[in-house]
Amino acid sequence: MISTSGFFIGVYAAVAWEVGKSLSIEEVEVAPPKAREVRVKIVATGICGTDDHVLKGSFPNVDFPVIPGHEGAGIVESVGEGVTCVKPGDKVIPLCLPQCGECSFLSLHFSSQNLMPDKTSRFTCKGKQVYHFLWISTFSEYTVMPDSTVVRIDDAAPLDKVCLFGCGFPTGYGAAVNTAKVAPGSTCAVFGLGGVGLSVIMGCEASGASQIIGIDINKDKFATAKDLGATECINPQDFEKPIQEVLVEMTGHGVDYAFEAIGRVDTLTAALASCHRGSGVCVMVGEPPPGSQLSFDPMMLFTGLTLKGSILGGVERNSIPKLVTGYLQKKFKPDVLITHNLPFSEINEGFELLRAGKSIKNIFIDF
Repeated sequence: MISTSGFFIGVYAAVAWEVGKSLSIEEVEVAPPKAREVRVKIVATGICGTDDHVLKGSFPNVDFPVIPGHEGAGIVESVGEGVTCVKPGDKVIPLCLPQCGECSFLSLHFSSQNLMPDKTSRFTCKGKQVYHFLWISTFSEYTVMPDSTVVRIDDAAPLDKVCLFGCGFPTGYGAAVNTAKVAPGSTCAVFGLGGVGLSVIMGCEASGASQIIGIDINKDKFATAKDLGATECINPQDFEKPIQEVLVEMTGHGVDYAFEAIGRVDTLTAALASCHRGSGVCVMVGEPPPGSQLSFDPMMLFTGLTLKGSILGGVERNSIPKLVTGYLQKKFKPDVLITHNLPFSEINEGFELLRAGKSIKNIFIDF
């Protein structure tokens, strides 16, 4: 559908009308961008586990009806007054964490991003206001976002591949490279071999780790993990003893770095206990359920173990174009994570594949 700058346009979008219901493909009216806002034509978008949390009602501060999606790539259609960072025709990646450079982006992230900064929505459907998700709502043919949530990338970048750079890939890769700062020759354990966990493996491999152990109960993911740099993969269900004890025995003293990329308290506890007690680093990458509590022996920290959190891999706004350039230079291969390319009309089927463990990354095109 061809749009005209400055006008409302009718597009197709996936709307979540209420918790626990499948997405509904609807015709949605998208308003033009206001000052410091950008309207983007989404060319490709992926499913992240966070989007599934939204549908299940386990992601905080979400109002319904809402257009989810936060892992996409597209082309700028129009810009509002005062926008200087991008122009119409630019290829861009929306950022689920706004970074304006003028304030703490984390403080913005943990406040509501269901409406634009002026407390209004740019989406309407069947006469009703539809809320934004993380300000970017990539499950829409066109979407409007603040200019603090969009970054220009190389014109040569294939949007159906680099849409992963909106969340999954930098979250995992950056957790290893930026948050943990994995040292050459070190030992690493990665709990969870979904898109984020596999991206952690790429980060560990790029950092020169000598032993990278992938951990998952789905053995179908082991071949991909090894292709991306894992030296070995294990299934906790194959052992009678706790997986942390297995890892300590495998390494002789515990791993130097452990990454929890699932979002479960029990696996985070196991990851922490699998680390070297004197110098190990455990990084929480997966998003834990709201209200969950972590219980562990504080002596682990007293003896020198470090527990860290990592959101979006500590990747800053200006790092995304550099990662895209690195991809174009074949420094890493995140497109291996893409197991399914589907038309947008099959977005609910994509969620079913994710929940059944039959896919790693599903990419949607052809709105």
